[in-house]
Order: sequence, then structure tokens, then C-alpha cells
Amino acid sequence: MSSLVEQLFPFPVNAHAFNKDRSQVAICPNSNQVHIYEQSGSAWNLLHVLKEHDLLVTCIDWAPESNRLVTCGQDRNAYVWNMEEGTNQWKPTLVLLRINRAATFVRWSPREDKFAVASGARSVAICYFEEDNDWWMSKHLKKPIRATVLSVDWHPNNVLLAVGAADMRAYVLSAFIKSLDSKPAPGPWGEKLPFNTLCGEFIPPAGGWVHAVAFSPSGDALAFAGHDSSLTVIYPGSGSKSVVKSTGLPYVSISWLSEEHIVAVGHDCCPAYFVARGSEDWVFDRAINRKEAKKNAPSAGSSAFNMFRQMDSQGSSRSSSSSGDAKDLNTLHQNTITMVRPYKLSGPRVEEYSTSGLDGRLVIWAVGAGG
Repeated sequence: MSSLVEQLFPFPVNAHAFNKDRSQVAICPNSNQVHIYEQSGSAWNLLHVLKEHDLLVTCIDWAPESNRLVTCGQDRNAYVWNMEEGTNQWKPTLVLLRINRAATFVRWSPREDKFAVASGARSVAICYFEEDNDWWMSKHLKKPIRATVLSVDWHPNNVLLAVGAADMRAYVLSAFIKSLDSKPAPGPWGEKLPFNTLCGEFIPPAGGWVHAVAFSPSGDALAFAGHDSSLTVIYPGSGSKSVVKSTGLPYVSISWLSEEHIVAVGHDCCPAYFVARGSEDWVFDRAINRKEAKKNAPSAGSSAFNMFRQMDSQGSSRSSSSSGDAKDLNTLHQNTITMVRPYKLSGPRVEEYSTSGLDGRLVIWAVGAGG
């Protein structure tokens, strides 16, 4: 079943991240701010507003163990946020990114000792804390990236990084930092992994931007979503590749639920499940179109307000006089889903996941929910 968080957001949500115990959620509300909400019973109350960025905040990630936030934005900056003891305030620390284009995506590494910031500068900044100078430094993954980087994902070994870019490529690169990382064990992606080693380069079947990349829980497979509405799963150990073409619109975010299940979200406004048939052959399972019934029909006094609110969140220009209320999709999300993230795990398997979208909604889904 699905559980719709009360819609407190009358604005698009570009990205979201929960803290470790899921009592708080940080969202990027399509502005230069970050909002942090705390759950109180069935309601979510605004707790903090983080205002350090000058331009649109594009992505956020919350490190569960160290309880640190990292944000990045179109102002070409990234900040690491720490909760100051005794003040209940978040303190930002500027990261030396050294990029001349917008930062587009950010993720902490599994050990939370570094993070990767994607950018429009055809590079990924691997950021780490330098104790001697007491600041966050960065090294850049550049070659062979040829265009804006749209997404990244860390391998479980804390060294390899998957990169999806607008040059119609998905890459696997080494982000090994000598002062931080121990030598990783040999695996299907390679043995010697100095910084910026190219371990794989892949192309969607019909081209197009690579919107999303994700390693499997074991790290032995890579999935990526292309703008050609495809999902591709790569197995470097056997050299096999499985491609599933969708008849719908492109996916912009994906997440592994287990080694045999993937959920993808995007412009179709509903999650889509993919399953492994056999060992390395993937097929589309189903789209989740479940929607809760309306409790009450809107009153005449509120119909105009609802129409304009939906026009803002859905991009609809239909008038109520000619076609009734604004369009109402048969899905919980009423606009593009911008991000999917694991919410509740049982070992390596995901039992629940969360989605946020341009309609301002945040939804928690149980794996296996009906469609």
C-alpha cells in the first residue's frame, strides 16, 4: 500500500532526503533554500530553513551515521551542514568545488568520508575533508566525460562511481583517494583502480541523455535509464547486457529494491517495476497507478483555488469553464516524479521506498503495492 505524506508543499520538489530514523525529511523546494520538516504524529512541521545558497538548490543528501547534510546548487557551490551542539541550528561549511558551471547532483559515499558532486562543467568533484587545513577539498573526474553530468551513484566498495551524463554515456570511474581509501579487492569492474580509471563506458540503445545510474546492492551490476525510455542493466563479470524499452516517457530516477528488482520513476508520474527473469535477463513488470479515492468533492468556493494550484503544480492551462476542474491523473503523483530513494530496508532488500515530484507530493510506497 502507499502512504501519502500530507501535502505541505505548494511548490515542486526537486529532491528529498530522510535522516536515519526517518523522523525528518529535507527537501529542495525549487528555490535557493532547503526546508527540513519533522514528523509529529501524522503531520509534518517545518523545522528549519537553510538559506546559504544564492541560486536554485538542485540536490541534497543526508548521511545517516554522521548526520551531515550536503547540498549543491546552480550557484556552483556545495555546502556540508552540521548540527551545532546545544543550538539546534545547522551550520554550513563551504566546499571548494572549483567548477565554473552549475552543480547538478550530489551523493555521500557509503562510508560517509567523501561525496561526489556532479556538474555542468563536464566533471564530477570528489570531495573529502582535509584535516590539516580544516576544509573540504575536491579532485575532479573529467575524462572521458563530454557533457553535463546528470547523476552519480557509489559502489558499495566506496571507491567506484557510476556517472550518467548528457553525452549519451554511462560511465564507471574510480574515485580512489589515496589518503582515505584502502586498496579495494579485485572485482568484475577491475583490479587496479587509481583515481579516474575508466572501468566501463555504456550507451543507451537509441542514444539520449543518461538520466539516472545505480549500482546493484552487491555492486556486481549497473543499471541506467536513458532518454530513449530505456532501462539497461550491465553485468561486467559475464559481459552480458539486458535492455528493456518502455512505451512510456523517460525515467529520471531509479533504485534497486533487491538484486532482482528495480523501481524507476519519471515523466509517467508513477513508479514502474522491473524484474530479472532468469539470472541476467530483465523485463518490465508493471506500473503502479494506484490512487486513493477523493474523500469529498471540492466546493464551489474552492474550485477556482484548486484549479490555479493544479495549474501551477501540473503545468496545466485548461480552464475550469471549458473542461471542469484541472486535469486529474489516475496516479498519486500528478506531475513528473523527480526522485526515488530507499526508505525502509531489511538487510540488502528494500521494503519501502519514497518518491517526490514536481507536484509537491512526497509518497511512501511499500514494495509489492498493487497497481
